[in-house]
Amino acid sequence: MTRRRAVMAGGAAVAAVGLGAAVATTASAGETSASAASATPSAAASSPSGEVCYRLTSETTEGPYYIDADKIRKDITEDREGIPMTLRLKVIDSESCKPLAKAAVDIWHCDALGIYSGYESSSGGGGGTPPTGTPTGTPPTGSPTGTPPTDAPTGAPTGAPTGAPPGGGHQEPTDDERYLRGTQLTDRHGFVEFTTVFPGWYRGRCVHIHTKVHVGGKLTDAGYEGGHTCHTGQLFFAEEAVLAAAEVAPYNTSTTERTTLDEDGIYPGNGAQGGLLNLTYRKGRIGKGVVGSLTLGVDPDATHDGTDL
Repeated sequence: MTRRRAVMAGGAAVAAVGLGAAVATTASAGETSASAASATPSAAASSPSGEVCYRLTSETTEGPYYIDADKIRKDITEDREGIPMTLRLKVIDSESCKPLAKAAVDIWHCDALGIYSGYESSSGGGGGTPPTGTPTGTPPTGSPTGTPPTDAPTGAPTGAPTGAPPGGGHQEPTDDERYLRGTQLTDRHGFVEFTTVFPGWYRGRCVHIHTKVHVGGKLTDAGYEGGHTCHTGQLFFAEEAVLAAAEVAPYNTSTTERTTLDEDGIYPGNGAQGGLLNLTYRKGRIGKGVVGSLTLGVDPDATHDGTDL
């Protein structure tokens, strides 16, 4: 049995003792930081074996809207409106806690109104101002005429949602848009940084960002090629930050019912290990911008493409 497998068998208890639980703190006057503990290289200093540092980030489904677009870029915003967001991720080997350099990190997410690029006609967002006031016009009068139907309805119902559920079942793209999608290679310290917007929400899912980590490939003129996907996960947002964002345009025009973090069927509920971001923003002024960060602990020898969950 390899040391990685032996540590896995020991599992969560070791990680919990070494890393602690999720906490929420106030970073400074007027600044809010929703913080969750995550594995860090410094943890290895007190344990030569590195076991205290062992904390794999949870694997989740790829979802229906992944596109291997190979857009190598830092700024993925394009023309999307929304709260400016800087996303900083660090990728480490969960056994040794050493940073993984030249790993390709993909991220993709919906816009402020729940729409995914490449799937504008099928993703489940909704926007616009809800109707107000009382109905106008003359209401119908009289009794219905004609003979009522006697048979039971046949065939499939009309008007029901179609396609894959929000959690999985890949769909082919329906358009050529590719906003809010991008890939970057980690630097020698394991870091990548993206410029994007705070995601919105759509039916059945809490606010989230999808991510994949690929290793063993190389950057070519066509994009990142070869290697394998060692991690497929999702990054999640504390409810406090989502509620604050929902007060800001264009999020406040959404007519889609929102699913909370606790109601979500995919978030594993275990803080940073499950992908819960550390979010920093000015209290009462989230519209000015948000910084999200997380350390992703991955097993570079494993393959997790997220299509079998």
